[in-house]
Amino acid sequence: MMDDDYLALLNKAKEELPETITNHERFSLPDLEVLHEGKVTVFRNFMDIADKVRRDPQHLLQFLLKELGTPGNLEGRRVVLRSKVPPTIIRERVQTYVDTYVICSECGLPDTKMLKEDRVHMLECEACGATRPINTKKSSKTEINNNLKEGDVFELYISDVGRKGDGTGKYNDYLVIVPGASKGNTVRIRVTNISAKTAFGALTADPVTR
Repeated sequence: MMDDDYLALLNKAKEELPETITNHERFSLPDLEVLHEGKVTVFRNFMDIADKVRRDPQHLLQFLLKELGTPGNLEGRRVVLRSKVPPTIIRERVQTYVDTYVICSECGLPDTKMLKEDRVHMLECEACGATRPINTKKSSKTEINNNLKEGDVFELYISDVGRKGDGTGKYNDYLVIVPGASKGNTVRIRVTNISAKTAFGALTADPVTR
């Protein structure tokens, strides 16, 4: 009888253990749902990400706006950025936020909270008890309107056709000309040449690596 009572208590204790102690899988972000609508970028599941990392949505939003160098605002559970931003860049900046403000450097878990001690912002881990100062490196601000260079690969919506029959589309402040592209299609291109605010691209099947 005593053994049965002991096992029952042991099983009950295991059930009540916090997930942070029993789950040591590597933390990973959900897929970001980012799309372009005209000249703006919509981060559809922004609030899902904020909920996942357990941080104030406004704190995450202000970090992204500063890093991306673009205005934007929270609309319900989504964020609308007032310029076209490649999804890969948004994910990189979100990952930077997680590495800086969320992940414990000792155990690698996201079960942390932000504190302030003597004017120093600290990250305290609820899983292992470690505490570290939050090291905010100098922002590598993305110049959204001046970030095209030869060799860049990205997806482009062909909105029109030029006088010579080449497909054309807009990427930030650039007019992009793509021979062989048809109006109404979204194509993947590689930038071959840039002249002022006009870029020339070639159709490619290469993956986007920005």
